[in-house]
Amino acid sequence: AAGEKLPTLAVTLAYVAACGGNADDWEKRWRAVTEELAAMPREDAGAEESPYRGLTRFEPGDADVFFGRDQLIENLLALVRAHRSVVVLGPSGSGKSSLLRAGLIPRLSEGAGLDTPLAAIRILTPGAHPVRTHAERLRPAGKPGDTLVLVDQFEEVFTLCTDPAERAEFIDLLLTSQDPASRLRVVLGVRADFYSRSLEHPELVQVVREAGIPVGPPSREELREVIVRPATARGLTVERTLTAQLLDEVTGEPGGLPLLSHALLETWRRRSGRMLTLKAYEAAGGVRGAIAQTAEDAYGSLSTERADVARLVMLRLVTPGEGAQDTRRPVHCAELDFAPEEEVDAVLDRLVSARLLTLDDGTVELAHEALITAWPRLAGWIDGARERLVVHRRLTDAARTWDDLGREPGALYRGTRLATASEQLSDNELTPLERDFLTASEAAFTAESRR
Repeated sequence: AAGEKLPTLAVTLAYVAACGGNADDWEKRWRAVTEELAAMPREDAGAEESPYRGLTRFEPGDADVFFGRDQLIENLLALVRAHRSVVVLGPSGSGKSSLLRAGLIPRLSEGAGLDTPLAAIRILTPGAHPVRTHAERLRPAGKPGDTLVLVDQFEEVFTLCTDPAERAEFIDLLLTSQDPASRLRVVLGVRADFYSRSLEHPELVQVVREAGIPVGPPSREELREVIVRPATARGLTVERTLTAQLLDEVTGEPGGLPLLSHALLETWRRRSGRMLTLKAYEAAGGVRGAIAQTAEDAYGSLSTERADVARLVMLRLVTPGEGAQDTRRPVHCAELDFAPEEEVDAVLDRLVSARLLTLDDGTVELAHEALITAWPRLAGWIDGARERLVVHRRLTDAARTWDDLGREPGALYRGTRLATASEQLSDNELTPLERDFLTASEAAFTAESRR
């Protein structure tokens, strides 16, 4: 009666009868409103934890809702028991990170049949400076047993680390694990399209050959577990027609897991009581459209000025592929100071709350690379700025190196690189450091020309 929630049909019709209204008309109105509400995410969706992770990966603490990979986990455990260095290869969207974090790590923490208990388990991603950042974490723990280092997104040594010497040193440090005296064990998760780059290092070739395991798409029965069992673990039910629809759409689809997981998350947010229904799934946009719908809703809620900031933020979080697929690029929040802090914070809050980005310990990145292809607007931004993005990434690295060297004049741009950067990049997309670097390069070039 207060208008704060939709009453049941019985209560509605009782009010209609008491007020002398037409029951048929009001029943049609009630059903129309019910359909509208079913298409909207529930406001209390965050009151309990979702059994699905959307675009974000499963973490070790999510083992209770991680299903569908039992045989793959057993095969991987067998390799880890038999070899000190293991490589896990799979295409983007195959669930490698979740397999390693929510599948392998919990089993290793329980012992998992290893001859001796592990002294420590460490998880890292390489980043732009893998040796400088992770050298200490590649030393064994100071207690009995081996230390296992899980290197997720190993391809970052090729996409983010621009120094070939540091890249080779990092790989050499990892592969000291081949010697039992090192007290290290290493598991590398590598995106399949970087397989050939991994073969550039001779010792890594041996590891791939002897202890490599491919991660392909789950079978139909494994997919059924992915869909149904997390819901069951949380006391929910998945409508049979929804399960059948999802299996038909995703079975055999390369890279389909993040799309499926996001569609299930959005269906959960629109659930009817304890039931995930086909109607809610369709309202969420389905496997193909759920990510785009979520992204467009988040982007459309921003003002014109913040929408432009969002575009620049998203483009900074992508490394354009040169002979490979585009990849996500983790960025420290300090690199997003090309716009006023309050504007950037507002944009990040909106995109993180929509689960499009993740923000952890001052680092922001795309929740999953699937966003690059599943959101047409972002794909269009990237394609329209591809050449400029390559130039911008190189400028960012050069500016950081220049700053690390105490702003050494010898590290400034000259010649063609300076001309290209000055022509293609505008002030509004540059950080203060990048702007200082470009200004100093132009000033130095002008001074040299005068001399």
